[in-house]
Amino acid sequence: MGSGTDESGGGWSRRRLVGVLGGAAASAALAGCADDSGGTGGRAVPEARETAGSAAPGSSASPSGPRPLYLGTYTSAEGGGRGIGVASYDPVSGRITGGGTITGVPDPSYLAVHPDGGTLYAANERARGAVTAVRLSDRAVLGSRATGGAHTCHVSVHPGGRWLLSADYGSGTVAVHPIDASGALGERTDQVTHRRPAPGPGQQGPHAHQVVTAPDGGHVLAVDLGTDTVYSYRLDERNGTLTEVARAHTRAGAGPRHLAFHPGGRYAYLANEADDTVAVCGYDAATGRLTIGAPQSTGAKAGTNYPAQFAVTPDGAHAFLANRGDNTLARYAVEADGARLRLLGTVPVAGDFPRQIALSPDGGLLFAANQRSGTVGVFRVDAASGEPRLTGEPFASPVAVCAVPL
Repeated sequence: MGSGTDESGGGWSRRRLVGVLGGAAASAALAGCADDSGGTGGRAVPEARETAGSAAPGSSASPSGPRPLYLGTYTSAEGGGRGIGVASYDPVSGRITGGGTITGVPDPSYLAVHPDGGTLYAANERARGAVTAVRLSDRAVLGSRATGGAHTCHVSVHPGGRWLLSADYGSGTVAVHPIDASGALGERTDQVTHRRPAPGPGQQGPHAHQVVTAPDGGHVLAVDLGTDTVYSYRLDERNGTLTEVARAHTRAGAGPRHLAFHPGGRYAYLANEADDTVAVCGYDAATGRLTIGAPQSTGAKAGTNYPAQFAVTPDGAHAFLANRGDNTLARYAVEADGARLRLLGTVPVAGDFPRQIALSPDGGLLFAANQRSGTVGVFRVDAASGEPRLTGEPFASPVAVCAVPL
């Protein structure tokens, strides 16, 4: 998910400079997802190279076999990738194997998969914001649509599968696009701009960072770092339009970035990028209203830290937070049916600047996309304690900013 901020600490209103991405480390990682399609959007040829990570002692391949893994990057960054990285992972050992690149998709910084598993969607994080659809059966690029905003940094598919939602960091806008039966995108049906309240301290405008549908499917929530606000909308599923129904405000200067719901649907966890805190939020499905709780610790010890993203286990027992700067994963026990987070500690992420984290569908593995080191770390998650343990050497992937395991 796009950061959209100047993470050198010199202000929060402009896009990050390419130099902070760690060009040398990213260049060394290019082999992890090399462009071997030879074209600009056709089928990618699988590559023979495998990850340097080793299988866990005594483990064997899962009976279900390797699972797909898709990787986002910045194609315009020094040492960046050439499109969407394609890989697979062993669900037992966590070992990642490279599988080529889907080219013809510029700056795919965040990825989301259709509920039917047939189509992948990418946020094209450029000055002219756009979203792209890719058919997974043959890796064909189905086309792109303009969002009408700037620097699209997040996408999600509405649970009904008919609408793609996107957030534009640069313009503070949220857009809706229809999805047809083939998975391709139609022209935008709506766009909303976060004009109120006024931007927070150090901000020059709204910065929409995420848009996600609540578990009940009734409301769409948009997290805006620039206005210190989470907006709740009702989506008209016939016309693809958004109507604002509620706003929830963090304390001034918190800079909310990412929201993750507990499986029970009554609570969510908010990562505040600017003030290095997290908060438990109550959610009312009837009204769409979010109630943001008191700020809590990220567990970070570094002098400068930017919490990036939460991931919650499928059973709702544990939550994890990616800490950029501290370069750790914070582990929380989830208590009181989701109403309380208790910090258990942190573990090194085995990389630099964990931009995004994701759990495998069964919750047994956690993937961390480390932007500056150009790597994806894989952790085995203990079912009882939630303790994450690194499975092997991280997988090389240029400017890794998103990892989506299926």
